[in-house]
Amino acid sequence: MSRATHTARTLGVLALLGVALPVNAAVVTTALVGSRLRRARPATGGRSSSSRPRTVMVSGGKMTKALALCRAFHAAGHRVVLVESARYRLTGHRTSRAVDAFHTVPDAGSPDYADALEAIARAEGVDVYVPVCSPASSIADARAKKQLEQVCEVVHLDADRLEQVDDKHRFARAAEAAGLRVPDTHLVTDPQQVLDHDFTGATRPYILKSIAYDPVHRLDLTRLPFERAGMERFVRSLPISETNPWILQEFVEGTEYCTHSTVRDGRLTVYCCCESSAFQVNYAHVEHPGIRAWVETFVGEAGLTGQVSLDFIVDEHDEVFAIECNPRTHSAITMLYDHPGVAAAYLDDDADAEVVVPTATSRPTYWTYHEVWRLLVERGRRERLRTLREGTDAILDRDDPLPFLVEHHVQVPWLLLRSLVEGRPWLRVDFNIGKLVEAGGD
Repeated sequence: MSRATHTARTLGVLALLGVALPVNAAVVTTALVGSRLRRARPATGGRSSSSRPRTVMVSGGKMTKALALCRAFHAAGHRVVLVESARYRLTGHRTSRAVDAFHTVPDAGSPDYADALEAIARAEGVDVYVPVCSPASSIADARAKKQLEQVCEVVHLDADRLEQVDDKHRFARAAEAAGLRVPDTHLVTDPQQVLDHDFTGATRPYILKSIAYDPVHRLDLTRLPFERAGMERFVRSLPISETNPWILQEFVEGTEYCTHSTVRDGRLTVYCCCESSAFQVNYAHVEHPGIRAWVETFVGEAGLTGQVSLDFIVDEHDEVFAIECNPRTHSAITMLYDHPGVAAAYLDDDADAEVVVPTATSRPTYWTYHEVWRLLVERGRRERLRTLREGTDAILDRDDPLPFLVEHHVQVPWLLLRSLVEGRPWLRVDFNIGKLVEAGGD
């Protein structure tokens, strides 16, 4: 992307955000007034508070899923400490009523990351740490876990287990060992391995996927094989190497689903499932017994404790194939916005408690600014209007509206201006995770 194109795109988005600012400010001001009036009235019941209030530290402050957990812990009577890297210190979520304290930490790759988390945990009297990880920080939090457990409980996978399930090839092998279905998967460390692969007799095409998180190539679903010369050019254009391994994986046609699971000692405590897409900004819970059974078997066999997000394909015969595991919080938990049991499911070790799933009255979640953009530039306007009518914004809460204003009109504009000054091109604005998606980003 040329510098002129990057500048024009960035200024265009800033202009559109400026147009939306008065409407957003009016909505938030109205909500604030209403919230104050409601709080002034005598209490008449509501969500039950925790019998043992704790201080909970939540990372990933820029992301909506972190805000969702902060609100759940706050509603249950816990004190919430939110942390984020300095780059995202202007996150709108720090203004939430659910956040009692906010701190910045070094980037996850810094050697001081674990020490910074420990220092905050000690200073704030943290009882439980719930990491809400980006792909870049999940392993850093796992490696920090042992150090942090001297201070507080950590709801996250151990480093060795996390590295196993986060590796697409090792995950496929572990699932197969548990008798679970996955697509045919092969480790690739050299483009020549793909060119030498025997596709004879294959009933399905194959695709290439980076084992390391790659925000650009992860959307490339080029089917293999095809004519030799073109395939060789394609394969050799990819950054496949011994130090950056990929997988060659059978491409199963069907409906894609994503799930979130919170687990304790292999026992499911929180579960969400919804249809998925390449750029996921809509969540509506669906029940698929085969997917849930797959999840329960896998986390039980592995004895996991932490948060795992599993992606699936269900083919035309209703056969369930797991395609990858991301050992971190999924944005699907935004569907739990009205469930009073989320905090207990994360914090309490109650083997008899029911698994927390979205309630029957839970509405699908979306991000208004994404929906409005789609309404303006995409076809299917009836579908977009139906989404706005039948769902609910994942950030906007009538009793906690400030994050909705600050994310869209402070946090994101600041990131856009910084991108403009630094000349760093971006691929898209993602209000869900509160960042600009960039090539080689976090």
